[in-house]
Amino acid sequence: MMSLKLLSFNFVSLVFCLSIFFTFSCQRKKTAEHQEQKIVQEQKIVQEQKVVRDDSEQKQDIYQRQTETSNKGVGPIQEVKVEPIDLALASRGKEIFDMKCSACHKLEERYVGPPLKGVTKRRTYEWIMNMILNPSEMLQKDQVAKELFEQYLISMPYQNVSQEEARAILEYLRSADEK
Repeated sequence: MMSLKLLSFNFVSLVFCLSIFFTFSCQRKKTAEHQEQKIVQEQKIVQEQKVVRDDSEQKQDIYQRQTETSNKGVGPIQEVKVEPIDLALASRGKEIFDMKCSACHKLEERYVGPPLKGVTKRRTYEWIMNMILNPSEMLQKDQVAKELFEQYLISMPYQNVSQEEARAILEYLRSADEK
């Protein structure tokens, strides 16, 4: 009877030890697999960064590239006359921007669309207003708009903005670029 209890105790101990061993082995295997997956992911990231770096060396970022001053875009705006910044108009432009543009654009950072800080230094005023007023046709016919689409993979939706509202948004962007 005693040896049966001892044998039973040894069997239970053996099963317990084996379960711990298998648990530990499985954990090691999962950890090894996880580490292998992590290494593969890191290698992919490094490769993607290399491709991006190579691509950026070959092709300057369209967002940063200066456009020629003759590019007025496609749309109803052919000439924009500006004076010193009108703070009341810029304030109205900020309200419109917050209501209609801020879901996709931030000034300082890439969001859904490109960051807009400095846009009045990179694009003509006419181009900016035509992009606000006429995004579909700009995307079809304007090379810079096409390149922005290729980079951001989303087209700017029509926001039903009037010319006066677009001018106010432009004034807000001008005021932001002056800061």
